[in-house]
Amino acid sequence: MTQKTVRLLMPPWQGGNNPNYSFGAELLAWLAPNNDQPLIHVPVQAYNGTPLENENGMNGRTQLLAQLEAAQHIIHAHKPDRIVMFGGDCLVEQAPFAYLNERYGGELGLIWIDAHSDLVRYVGYDNAHSLPLGDEEFAKHVKIPLKPENVFIAGLAAPTEQEMELFAEAFQRLGIAPTEPDTEVIQRLGIRTAGTEELANSTASIKEWIKESGIKHLAIHLDLDVLDPKAFRSLLFANPEAPFNLTPEGTMQIPQLINLIKELSEETDVVGLGITEHMPWDAINLKNLLRDIPLLNE
Repeated sequence: MTQKTVRLLMPPWQGGNNPNYSFGAELLAWLAPNNDQPLIHVPVQAYNGTPLENENGMNGRTQLLAQLEAAQHIIHAHKPDRIVMFGGDCLVEQAPFAYLNERYGGELGLIWIDAHSDLVRYVGYDNAHSLPLGDEEFAKHVKIPLKPENVFIAGLAAPTEQEMELFAEAFQRLGIAPTEPDTEVIQRLGIRTAGTEELANSTASIKEWIKESGIKHLAIHLDLDVLDPKAFRSLLFANPEAPFNLTPEGTMQIPQLINLIKELSEETDVVGLGITEHMPWDAINLKNLLRDIPLLNE
């Protein structure tokens, strides 16, 4: 039986409060292999130069909720069996993954491939790309929550003691504080994890989780920040003008990531894939350069 797969291009910039997120998502969708899967654009309010308003601790809350509802409407109209999501930031995956969990009877497995857990809300840091699992108003749009035991976080970056001190100093200087350390949240929820170094040696822990949890259908969240910014430069951390230094960088290499996703695809039925946090600095800078050349704008 043929399964229906749709691709969604959802290019919000509001979640990271950075207009470059939109171009990163559009370029990501353009780079993906061509096939007969339909590509559907989720309407997003374009950046017009007006700063986002902080609404109840979240920048651009109204716009982000409207975009979430638009994605939900499109997905439910098409009723796909599988969804590919090109973002944007990590928040774009709420609608497709919530739908897929409902579609597969609340038994969806989720592997969160990311250098960061995204489980903690940081008071004073009000960009929504760090809150895909942590806002009550957005949670109301999820009919069937994911089971914590059906979630696995892969590729977590482990900061050194020196980095921890630097992050703490930076947080204090900026007035940012976590509501609860992510390690405590992970332990409290019983979520399994594996760092990049462990997975470089073996993916057995993930395969055991799939078998023990009976994961028949799996969604993969791929935050490109899991990659080593020295090897892959199209990341927030690799901004040539102002590197992002509030959280640890990813260390995974591209061959390791490809191998991990291929092995997951062999173990169970992958029904969801979200790719997020693409920040192609060279293309962004070239686009801006071309925009300012008079002959190209006559």
